[in-house]
Amino acid sequence: MSASVAANGNTLAYDSFGDEASETILLIAGLGTQMIRWTDPFCAELAARGYRVVRFDNRDTGQSTHFTEHGAMDFGTLAAALAEGRRPDLAYTLDDMALDAVSLLDALSIRRAHVVGRSMGGMIAQIMASEHSSRVRSLTSIMSSSGNPGLPSAAPDAMALMVRPTPDPALDEAGFIERTVTFAQRIAGSSYPLDEEAHRTLIGAELRRGYVRGGFGRQLAAIALSGDRRTRLSVIRVPTLVVHGTDDALFPLACGEDTAASIPGAEWLPIQGMGHDLPPPLYRTIADAIERTARRSDIAALGE
Repeated sequence: MSASVAANGNTLAYDSFGDEASETILLIAGLGTQMIRWTDPFCAELAARGYRVVRFDNRDTGQSTHFTEHGAMDFGTLAAALAEGRRPDLAYTLDDMALDAVSLLDALSIRRAHVVGRSMGGMIAQIMASEHSSRVRSLTSIMSSSGNPGLPSAAPDAMALMVRPTPDPALDEAGFIERTVTFAQRIAGSSYPLDEEAHRTLIGAELRRGYVRGGFGRQLAAIALSGDRRTRLSVIRVPTLVVHGTDDALFPLACGEDTAASIPGAEWLPIQGMGHDLPPPLYRTIADAIERTARRSDIAALGE
C-alpha cells in the first residue's frame, strides 16, 4: 500500500520494502511510468540483501501531483520549437524532479541513499549525485544517457512508436494498452522478449492507480531541454555503476558508454541482448551489481 508525503511543494506517492532502519536504496522511474515499473519482485530482491527499498511516483505520474494545468506538450510542438531555436515553456525541469527526490528523502528522514534510476530516472539520479552529492551514497544509472548531443539517436521506428498519438484510456482502454504493448515489444531486447501478458497486467495496474493526461509530454520536454550533463557528471565522486543493454533502441549502447566515461571511476556493465527494459531474468544480475556498488560506498566510508 502506497503512502504520500509533501515534498518540494508537491505530493509524492511512495512505498517501501524492508527494514526502515537499514540503508536505503531509492528507485527513480523512467519517462511517463509509475513506481510499480520497479516491480515487487525486483524490490524484494534488493530488500532481501538487507536494504530498505523506496520507490515513488515522479511528479506528473500515478498518484503524485499532476501538472495538467500546464497543458499538453506534444512532440510536434516540441520538435518545432527546438528546430527554430526557441526554448518552449516547460512545466518543470529534470532539476526540479531531482529536488523532488531529495525532498522525499527529507520527508522520510533519510540522510543519504543509494540512488538507482532507469532511463529518465537515470538522468535524475545523475543530477542528484552531481548537485546534491551529500545525499547520495552511490549511483546506479540504468539504460540512460549523458545528454551528449554527439551521441547516436534512437532508432527512428522506435521513436515514432514512442511519440505517436495514443488513445485516451478513458475512451479506449483496450486501444491504449495495445499501443503500449506494441511499443514495449519493439524496445525489448533480442535475448529477453516481452512477457506480453505480464505487461498488459502492469499497464492495467498503472491505469487503475492514475493516468495523467499530458504527463508524458511534459516529462519528455524536460528531458529534451536538460542539455549536456558531462560537465556535471565529471564532479561525481560516489561509487557509480552504469548498466546498459546492447539492444537498447531508445538510447543506443554508446549513450551508456559515454555516461560511464564521463563519471570518474564508474563501473561499466553492458548486458548482452537487453533492450530498454528490465526483464525478470535479469533481476538478480542487476541487483547483484547494485549491491556491489553500494558495498563500494561502505568501503569508501571506512577510509574517510
